[in-house]
Amino acid sequence: MFMSEPSDIANLSAGIPHLSDHRHADVTGGWLRAATFGAMDGLVSNTALIAGVAASANAHTVVLSGIAGMLAGSFSMALGEYTSVTTANEQIDSEVRVEQKSFQRQPEAERAELVAKLLEMGMSQETAEKASEEIHRDEKRALNFHLVQELGVHPEEKPSPRIAAVASFFMFGVGAVIPLIPYLLGFESLWAGLACGGVGLLLAGGAAARVTSQSVSLGSLRQLLFGAVAIAATYLVGHLIGAAFG
Repeated sequence: MFMSEPSDIANLSAGIPHLSDHRHADVTGGWLRAATFGAMDGLVSNTALIAGVAASANAHTVVLSGIAGMLAGSFSMALGEYTSVTTANEQIDSEVRVEQKSFQRQPEAERAELVAKLLEMGMSQETAEKASEEIHRDEKRALNFHLVQELGVHPEEKPSPRIAAVASFFMFGVGAVIPLIPYLLGFESLWAGLACGGVGLLLAGGAAARVTSQSVSLGSLRQLLFGAVAIAATYLVGHLIGAAFG
């Protein structure tokens, strides 16, 4: 009898795509979107705030405004993320209950609905009917399968509102403190703060693009451009208000 050598088995396993080079990042925790949004918002909003205040106020006022903006924004972002993710999860739970009631009241209609979905995916009538029958042997599995097909979400893979809140709170603070660095070090220079904010925008945009396998240079420049527009507009408004009421 032919017996495979251990090396042959190892080579065979290594040749299976899903074991060697088919790995995905965890996209169900909800932290990446919250962290990215928090960092970007902290950078843009606080750099713009500092620019607007510095247009008509002294450095002491700029620092106080920047710190207040950092704290207020961090708490606001965390609360907003927690509330939005919780609301989205509660909506999913509501749809789960709707589907459960439909399973109890119209089980045959649910099986037929799944057959239709499988036919749309390219299965033959016979295969679709058999697959639907086997899936519906386990009600929980069938329920999850229906929700994935109908809503595009898996009820057991919902993002965590706590993780989203913590990620947004922390990253907003990190982004917001960057344009304040020169002032905290004793350099009362708006241009130094703007330079730090610009570097932060470039790094944040590039990091986000790298995580999503997009062009790092394009992501960096895009974020810098968007931030520059917001900062310039805020500075102009601050200058006009200072000139009008100064």
